[in-house]
Amino acid sequence: MTTIFVTERLAAILPRVRDFVQQELFPLESAYLHGSFRALEPTLQDLRSRVKDMGLWAPHLPMEDGGLGLTLTEFGLLSEELGRSPLGHYTFNCQAPDIGNMELLHQFATPEQKHIFLEPLMRGDIRSCFAMTEPEFAGSNPVNMATTATREGNEYVINGHKWFTSSADGASFAVTMAVTNPDEAPHKRASMILVPTSTSGFTLVRNIKIMGEEGDSYASHAEVRFENCRVPVANLLGKEGAGFALAQHRLGPGRIHHCMRFVGISERALDMMCRYAVSRELAPGKPLASKQIIQAWIAESRAEIDAARYMVLHTADGIDKHGAQAMKESISTIKFFVANVLQHVLDRAIQTHGALGITDDTILSYWYRHERAARIYDGPDEVHKTVLARTILKQYGYNVEM
Repeated sequence: MTTIFVTERLAAILPRVRDFVQQELFPLESAYLHGSFRALEPTLQDLRSRVKDMGLWAPHLPMEDGGLGLTLTEFGLLSEELGRSPLGHYTFNCQAPDIGNMELLHQFATPEQKHIFLEPLMRGDIRSCFAMTEPEFAGSNPVNMATTATREGNEYVINGHKWFTSSADGASFAVTMAVTNPDEAPHKRASMILVPTSTSGFTLVRNIKIMGEEGDSYASHAEVRFENCRVPVANLLGKEGAGFALAQHRLGPGRIHHCMRFVGISERALDMMCRYAVSRELAPGKPLASKQIIQAWIAESRAEIDAARYMVLHTADGIDKHGAQAMKESISTIKFFVANVLQHVLDRAIQTHGALGITDDTILSYWYRHERAARIYDGPDEVHKTVLARTILKQYGYNVEM
């Protein structure tokens, strides 16, 4: 733990969250791995009620909205604890994509939109999804988008095709990116529109299989279609053409949330690796931990995790003090660095566990399947590296061509 970032109020909260995750969520993981998220939901709803009673609900929200009012840095440290289980963030109602949508609605929604969409989302009565990526276009260049929202009177008529609309299965509404101003500059063409999933013309085509696992309910990634899908103009979030500007507001804090979740996963994987290395014998009296290569993996993992945590918290602290724009290079840096640390640590942990590591008898294979995408979503590693390199090279008088 990087104690220099732990405030007095957080020091009182973290042990309670850590104990809850270990005692209540770890034991449920086997049922999740060998069953489905939907089958586990009644149990998780009971646990969500307990989290509310404990006063730990929605820690990212302001206190007047029933949350803990944590700073981004404080929430980052809490996110690490919750990230140690794939059920953590959901149980505390601070899971993606809902947490990002809550932040968007807090900043840009009208009073009516807040009443209809935000308030039940904050209470945990409903879930939401975020529809942006399209299968026909490279996600690394999000301005290429074919989904349109054409205004007809007091309605938008939406037509388009999206995928990796995570958690759409069972969601009540989608924050949808669609082109409303096709003649404007590329970054001013799209808008965000709130689309109830019950709207005629909204179709969930399928839950996409991720390395063979389809998933369900919250734990899913959907392909969706909008076919003459009509919603009121009053469902526009913010201003027309401001979709990408709003997306940038969502991305900075979102990267902190994700990266600290990666750190939490990495810590759990390292702990499992060490426990197994000590207990698994290659021969009587010769545990795996006696081998130098295992010791090297443990040391490398410890160093990488500590570096990743400090980098993310440094970035979060900078955002808290100076805003996301001032930390944009750091935001790009942590995205590719921490995602790679996660992949390295998981791979070592699986290798240490041998054949057991690739089964669903531990949580490691689940994370290996689902978190490989960490190097792709929110901009692939290559894009973030290019952004950082261009910024550095400008200091030497060289402008990198796009």
